[in-house]
Amino acid sequence: MLFFILAAVVYALRINHYTHMFQLNSYKPKVQIKWLINNLGAFIKSSSLLIIALIVGVIGALPFAKAQPLITEIPVILLLSLSIFLNLPKKAKKPLVYTNRVKRLLITCAIVAILVGILAAQFNSSIRAIILTLPLILAPFILLLCNLINKPIELSINRYYINDAKRMLKEHSTLTTIGVTGSYGKTSVKYILGTLLEAKFNVLITPESFNTPLGVTKTVRSSLRATHDIFVCEMGAKNVGDIKEICDIVNPQHGIITSVGPQHLESFKSLDNVKKTKFELADALPVYGKLFLNGEDENIKTVNHPHDAITYGLNPDCDYYADEIKVTSAGTSFMMRHGDEAVPFTVALIGAHNVINIVGAVAICCEMGIELKKLPPFAKKIKAVEHRLQLTRRGKTTVVDDAYNSNPSGSKAALDAISLFQGRKIIVTPGMIELGSVQFEENRKFGENIARVCDFAVLVGKKQAEPIYQGLKDAGFPEECIYIADQLTDGANKAFSLYPDEEKVVLFENDLPDNY
Repeated sequence: MLFFILAAVVYALRINHYTHMFQLNSYKPKVQIKWLINNLGAFIKSSSLLIIALIVGVIGALPFAKAQPLITEIPVILLLSLSIFLNLPKKAKKPLVYTNRVKRLLITCAIVAILVGILAAQFNSSIRAIILTLPLILAPFILLLCNLINKPIELSINRYYINDAKRMLKEHSTLTTIGVTGSYGKTSVKYILGTLLEAKFNVLITPESFNTPLGVTKTVRSSLRATHDIFVCEMGAKNVGDIKEICDIVNPQHGIITSVGPQHLESFKSLDNVKKTKFELADALPVYGKLFLNGEDENIKTVNHPHDAITYGLNPDCDYYADEIKVTSAGTSFMMRHGDEAVPFTVALIGAHNVINIVGAVAICCEMGIELKKLPPFAKKIKAVEHRLQLTRRGKTTVVDDAYNSNPSGSKAALDAISLFQGRKIIVTPGMIELGSVQFEENRKFGENIARVCDFAVLVGKKQAEPIYQGLKDAGFPEECIYIADQLTDGANKAFSLYPDEEKVVLFENDLPDNY
């Protein structure tokens, strides 16, 4: 019995861990398999004692050992006991969320385990050891098998929820839906737009990063009310067709594309695919729909499309633009212009890139019938999105939290923002990910940009941060001002310990999730 209990505990620990990674990998089997290949060393380490237990079982099954069952049972029990410690869960930045899908997946995995246990009980200790330890080693692949078994059920459930959301949106005949997408800036624009539209409308926005088909569906089913006038729907994508899938659910009347850049190139494969996917929002708009485009984005300018778009940016060539921009560590002021109108705005956000986001949101509001002069009081209510250039104070230290996700444009904007601060400037970063073939070069350039602004660089993860280190060295950054930390906690402690008697700003640029 102890044999079975220990095997069950190890199995539960391993299945739980790989389910957590599967959730972080968006429940995509191909992404999970690639993650497994990239983390082969960790897999072997966690499976090492189980592999030995399997070998012991095989040896015990050989002819000379058949008369001595204890030659297998006692060593395997010991190995399984020790294996528990190798598979104990570590503290996660984003713990596994036990959604209904996860619960169904775990139940299927449990059923497989019970069937294996029943089979193992029919044999002697040596064969039993083989039958029980092999699934423990293969736990990540059993999880994928169970996901495949559950696929028809999941598709059926998802279809029901999506159709229900479509029904609710269709029945809300007075609702106006505005789609928001872009390689970066979409979440910020969504929150800014939601705040400004309150000048005239009752607004629903997709919360946090609910920008997938099921995230949008959940928002509609749980939060949409008859009193809502406008639904601001953030649309995320990692593959061609992702935006179209969301548009097919919500049928947006208007849309804004905030940027097009080398984000998620690992899955998109090319910048052309990124362009095509972002403009799936434009393709979904009705004839009367209004398309808003970032007039500062060079990649957007290269896309040929049939729409008579409304542009926004920082130059007079745009339909809506801002100038006279003054950025300090306390916030930003600028003059908002449209036609003959010029209205001053002041916001508690830092960074010129945030001005562009605000201008885009203002453009939508004005086109929705809100007078430009009525928007400044609502602009003062705009708050920094959590983990996106979010400011806090810690003694003499200003902390700039830009840890949500980093990209070439965003990392440069963050460095430009902290360059305006007084005192020492320190960055803590593991670099940028999901940039495909350009990842090394973009991180090397990031290192050069860090050298231009910062006094000290804390790099998290020796392997991950290698290109940043190379960029720092290429730019002549002093070796003694570079610290490589294994974990973010260690890096943060190092950053806060530096220059104890001086005013300083610490920028946290990106924080990799648990599957990296």
